[in-house]
Amino acid sequence: MSWLRALKEAGRSGLKIERRRLEPLIAVRAAVGLALVIALALAISTPAAAASSAFGAYSAAIATFQRSWRPRPVLALVSGASLAVSTFVGYLVGTQGALFIVLLAVWTFLAGLAWAAGPTAGIIASSNVAIMLVTVTLPTSVANAAAHAGMIALGGLVQAALIVLFPVRRWGAQRDALADALAAEADYARRLRQDPHAPFDAIPFMTARSAAAVSARQARRRPAELHGTRGLAERIRPVLASLADPSVGAPAEGPERDRAREILAAAASVLDASAHAIRHGKPMVVPAPALATLRTPDTGAILTGPAHRSAVRLIALLRDVVETARGAGTTTDQPEPDEPAAPLLRPSLTRLLPVAARAMRREATRPDSPIHRHALRVAVVATVGYLLGEVLPLGHGYWAPMAAVMIMRPDFSQTYSRAIARFGGTLVGVALATAVVQLAHPGLYLSAGLAVLCAGLMYLLMRTGYAVSQVFVAAYVVFLLGMGGLQWTQTVPDRVILTLVGGLLAMISYAVYPAWETPRLRTRLADWLIAVGRYSAEVVSHYADPAGARRSDVRQSLLAVRAADAAWHEALARAANEPVRHRGLSRAAADDAAHALDRLGRVSMLMEAHLPERSTTPVPAAEALSDALRDSTEKAARAVRDRRVPQWDEVRDALAAWDGEGVPDRVVRKGAGLVLESLEEFSEALDDEGPRPA
Repeated sequence: MSWLRALKEAGRSGLKIERRRLEPLIAVRAAVGLALVIALALAISTPAAAASSAFGAYSAAIATFQRSWRPRPVLALVSGASLAVSTFVGYLVGTQGALFIVLLAVWTFLAGLAWAAGPTAGIIASSNVAIMLVTVTLPTSVANAAAHAGMIALGGLVQAALIVLFPVRRWGAQRDALADALAAEADYARRLRQDPHAPFDAIPFMTARSAAAVSARQARRRPAELHGTRGLAERIRPVLASLADPSVGAPAEGPERDRAREILAAAASVLDASAHAIRHGKPMVVPAPALATLRTPDTGAILTGPAHRSAVRLIALLRDVVETARGAGTTTDQPEPDEPAAPLLRPSLTRLLPVAARAMRREATRPDSPIHRHALRVAVVATVGYLLGEVLPLGHGYWAPMAAVMIMRPDFSQTYSRAIARFGGTLVGVALATAVVQLAHPGLYLSAGLAVLCAGLMYLLMRTGYAVSQVFVAAYVVFLLGMGGLQWTQTVPDRVILTLVGGLLAMISYAVYPAWETPRLRTRLADWLIAVGRYSAEVVSHYADPAGARRSDVRQSLLAVRAADAAWHEALARAANEPVRHRGLSRAAADDAAHALDRLGRVSMLMEAHLPERSTTPVPAAEALSDALRDSTEKAARAVRDRRVPQWDEVRDALAAWDGEGVPDRVVRKGAGLVLESLEEFSEALDDEGPRPA
């Protein structure tokens, strides 16, 4: 993609406005918290202190809107406390110009590394550095700085208290995540009726799993309908695929296919009804036709072999879904054999700190990693922006580094789209705020009220687009500083020019010191190949030793496949918007190779749906195939990274030596053949690139 086209795509993305479900009650609660803090500060202190406390409450509320499954009060407290510390430390060295620049560089570098702990940590850290640049200019003494820091922390405390006292839709995010997973599976069942090889997006299941991780206290208070249902949905997905696939399920045509379509339609109806009940916390109402289809006794007379086994298992799992959603009690809370009974526990923040520190230290020692490069970029840009702001004949020079820090992200497309959106939103926001100031001439309290109103609108609309949120952020800052006595002529021109400067610095920095995803596509593809190869090997090994194999190993390998799959598609999406030519992996080859790995994962999933019971006769030949899959995919991954075509002689030999004795049915033997076909298809996709064989 050329630079001109990349800029056009970034501009289109940054200025895009999306229709999202609004949460007015949460926005009102956040705005009320901001208003309470400002009112309290004005009553007991100066407008400058009110501005400091406003920034604390404002950033704490923004932190609670980030995508995180942690309790929102915790996010508000962490944001307010960290900003208070940043402000106080920044003021202590603020009078020492050179020392403050060093502090700013180090502080910003650490904030960039915080992305290693996750996007929520990165966003909170970046916001704190940006707002610190404003708040350190407000105090006039050390005691005054301590008071300001206390007011900032108070802002976070007030927001946290309001969340506790006035909760809005408890467990709402977790309900939505689980309901989305069930709805995605219902859609999958419907698509399987027409296309037995329909693809499945595992992202909703990954999100639901993240949402299911709770603290020990939350585990005791979690609603009953959030127990067990996700595990059921996970077990239903391979059964749906195995019933629909003609290779191991119902034949492509005939009465068995018609019966399979009826069961798939009924499954979709049950899953949709369960999703609706869980999302809204209401009793589940299952459509009568779906129940009638699942209770029809002639299923055994129509379906035979693996198809009949899949149908029976699917009906039993759907019955458990209904009982769980209705809260009638079910066996679904019982774990699979060899799997732990405890819920997914999320570590507390105190236990998470060492983990985050290790992740940041690991990224700091990897100069070529995107996180490390982002940390260096943002540190240099913040320092250069601060120096430019001091040199330029404008006031409020901190706006240039503040804009740059808020804009910059570890990848190209987000950085450029946010730069364009921030400047566009700032222009509109300051224009609207200036018009209001010119017409109304607001005083202290009216300026405070307008600032709160703008913040409330920002909270309400922030998820509809970055440009929209920046309109109200710009207006909020104008009114907030006007509350302290600054005229719009002292703030608006400076903010527009310095925002442009900060955005340009952010964009130039990525062009000069990029972290392109395109050259790393082969590494991402190799990681995905290893993960799906291990998953396939774990499934096959169960047929070799049904009594000794552990289902939890299959589960863990499946989770690794999903993570690698998601990482590949995210990298591919980022690479598509980069102004970089492909290096050894064209888009066509990437698509074909991904299709082959999707097929390999699907075949493994079909075999997983028919994993043998512990008492089943072992299949010794499956062990050789399992070992060959592990070894071959490791070697093939190295070949992919070295731009060579993988070879599958070990898998081919293991399959040729399989005599088929002891195989309980056609599923595993036929699936093993499809595994080899998928691997050969993967090699053919990369062979089109023209490298030499491995």
